[in-house]
Amino acid sequence: MNLSYLWYEAARLMTTPARLVVDVARHGLQNPANPLAYSPYARSLAAACEMFERVTRRYGKPSFGFTSVTIDGTSVPVSERVVWERPFYRVITFDRSFLRGPTAPQPKLLIVAPMSGHYATLLRGTVEAMLPDHQVFVTDWADARMVPIGAGRFDLDSYIDYLIDMFRDLGPELHVMAVCQPAVPVLAAVAVMEAQGYAPVPRSITLMGGPIDTRRSPTAVNCVAQERGTAWFERNCITTVPAGYLGVWRSVYPGFFQLSGFMAMNLDRHVNAHAEMFDHLVTGDGDSAEKHREFYDEYLAVMDLTAEFYLQTVKTVFVDHALPRGSMIHRGARVDLGAIRSCAILAIEGENDDISGVGQTQAALDLTPNLPPQRKAYHLQQAVGHYGVFNGSRYRTIIAPRIAGFIRQMGDSEGGGVAISHRPEPDLSGAPA
Repeated sequence: MNLSYLWYEAARLMTTPARLVVDVARHGLQNPANPLAYSPYARSLAAACEMFERVTRRYGKPSFGFTSVTIDGTSVPVSERVVWERPFYRVITFDRSFLRGPTAPQPKLLIVAPMSGHYATLLRGTVEAMLPDHQVFVTDWADARMVPIGAGRFDLDSYIDYLIDMFRDLGPELHVMAVCQPAVPVLAAVAVMEAQGYAPVPRSITLMGGPIDTRRSPTAVNCVAQERGTAWFERNCITTVPAGYLGVWRSVYPGFFQLSGFMAMNLDRHVNAHAEMFDHLVTGDGDSAEKHREFYDEYLAVMDLTAEFYLQTVKTVFVDHALPRGSMIHRGARVDLGAIRSCAILAIEGENDDISGVGQTQAALDLTPNLPPQRKAYHLQQAVGHYGVFNGSRYRTIIAPRIAGFIRQMGDSEGGGVAISHRPEPDLSGAPA
């Protein structure tokens, strides 16, 4: 029995008193009424207290926090609204209070957030860049430790079922953006819809840094999964949610495991970033320190994944390479990418991506032979890593406009492929969740 979660909780509880004492000390050292507050010694000690408090804290789920967006030079109020909800996730949209309606209908864009340890708010910059010209929806996945075990299972098949439900309920004329991990289930969901005649099929999907075929330019992440196999991950990475959470007794892949892996990949960078923050605090560089806080408040906030979803994803995507090999199964039927004839595909990759190597996402274009060439597009962004594919300055100035242009082009076109017949739609409400 893997007791990692119990040890983690025990360590967190044992450090709580020290964290509280240190935090009180920090406030005392920074109090303007304290004559020592302006001395180099007090600044250094206060900085050390803050670093200790942040390192030992459990970070809660962040919020998107959008209050306004700038459209044509005008600040427009934004409000958040839940439009779709199931036990393991909900769909959020962002309503913009236009003083005058937009001059033309704006495309509907569903952004499918990664279910890989971080919350959907990691895509705050991704969403913000698309808000001015699109009606944006985003998937907000639930933390598995907060979902009661009575809500049932959630695996890769359930994920695809949910996506099909979403596409139909938010359609027609829906465009989809899949960031990293969801590229595989999104592509599979579209293939299932086109093969079985479900309507409406999304007009386009944009796949960003996704592991469609991890045999191409394999990264360290890909190699570890391939070498160790699914059984190793089941033995060493799966544990049970302890008492104190709604999901008690649920088998999960803990978020702190995933975070440890992320941190270990670039440990020197994170160590240097924290050392720099200490210096900023000591020298009183508040702006730089605040940027560090904002980034790590998001980066260190992690969620648990259900064990069945995690293990099925490892096996299907990284060990068996089932989708590119044509052997991926969904609900007993083979996922046939050759069935995709209508939904346009844009593949986007980063030159320096160390999670999904160059060519892994582009594989989606090669695996859909019956989709007309004019409904396929590819963009390789120079000088960005994995995170830069969907966030940062190059995303805002180059990638986001490229996506918006593709969406407009595919929204204006008539499809160029075989029309999808409108057959009776199956009821997926009873599918395992």
